[in-house]
Amino acid sequence: MARAFLVVMDSVGIGGARDAASYFNGDLPDIGANTLAHIAQACAAGQAEDGRSGPLYLPHMERLGLGAAMRLASSVPFPGFVAEPVGMWGAANEVSPGKDTPTGHWELAGLPVPWQWHFFPETVPAFTADLVEYVATMAGGDGILGNCHASGTAIIAKHGAEHMRTGKPICYTSADSVFQIAAHEETFGLDRLLELCAAVAPRLHDMKVGRVIARPFIGNSSDGFTRTSNRRDYAIKPPAPILTNWVQDAGQRVHAIGKIGDIFTMEGIDTLAKGPDAQLMKHLREKVETAEDGSLTFANFVEFDSLYGHRRNVSGYARALEWFDVEIGKILTALKPDDVMILTADHGNDPTWPGTDHTRERVPVLIAGAGQGGIGQVAFADVAASIAQHLGVKNQGRGRSFL
Repeated sequence: MARAFLVVMDSVGIGGARDAASYFNGDLPDIGANTLAHIAQACAAGQAEDGRSGPLYLPHMERLGLGAAMRLASSVPFPGFVAEPVGMWGAANEVSPGKDTPTGHWELAGLPVPWQWHFFPETVPAFTADLVEYVATMAGGDGILGNCHASGTAIIAKHGAEHMRTGKPICYTSADSVFQIAAHEETFGLDRLLELCAAVAPRLHDMKVGRVIARPFIGNSSDGFTRTSNRRDYAIKPPAPILTNWVQDAGQRVHAIGKIGDIFTMEGIDTLAKGPDAQLMKHLREKVETAEDGSLTFANFVEFDSLYGHRRNVSGYARALEWFDVEIGKILTALKPDDVMILTADHGNDPTWPGTDHTRERVPVLIAGAGQGGIGQVAFADVAASIAQHLGVKNQGRGRSFL
């Protein structure tokens, strides 16, 4: 019986979004942003030599059709272009407003976002007085720190010492629909931080803020502060059934790897495995070896985005892509004859672009196990429809299968 593996390479966009001019990083529109092309160009120019060297080398994804998908999306040539890929390939367009993780994943799972997210203004302060008072009260204190748009690492460096001294949580946002709370794991307490985020999340969700994110860190002002892997996302529950529900309701198993459980508030999910990307790759390999017939395994690899895209680290992003390509190449050889694996992304995060936010882009759709050839430009929701068809479950979304 068929199995499906949906793998999201978080932020690996390929440019060409039709509405990129309507999305901004600061004052600069995203038109022209192209995460993968600009990384490849930097590598070819010798500008991404930290921990790696030479042109960007992604042979396994290239054989599936990555270069062809990039040309389709943005007319940009890709080094090592394979004229006749062995997989199916295409480029996906997003219709939902936004360029964030929940928006992209909901739509990939068959549910375009049915409302406008709430975004906090890029002012200081960014949050209203009543919201600040509410969060401070829930935290058991008399105020918060931050209250602005900021890079997480930068705002922790700026306010970490004061936070440790006063106990006030560090609250900040970004161009995404998020409310982030950073706190020291030892002096504030990890459990206390998670409880605070869970407590304030319903009010933020009522405002249509997509996520409340716990951002724990350790360290001190002398040696510096470091964010830990204990991040937790408190996302709005999807307002309608999504791909994971469709599969689970049909009596088939759903396995989540990485952020998927947080993004979908565990809707339709039977098992969850978390950890850094290297550990997640081991979990993915294990599911390829052991997952049940008829099952869906839904994985997100976040470090492209969290460690390299937002930090505008081109070399690091290139290293992560090359590592992923090597490891996914090993997994592709382990797929069973009736398996389908789809590699895609949820948005862009061009590390050569000004600012530190996501970029509005098309994303690649690379399909192993379903034949060969181009599928053209498709919708994000078509990914869910195609997996539903492959697994023999009812498509309850707006997408159409490209298989």
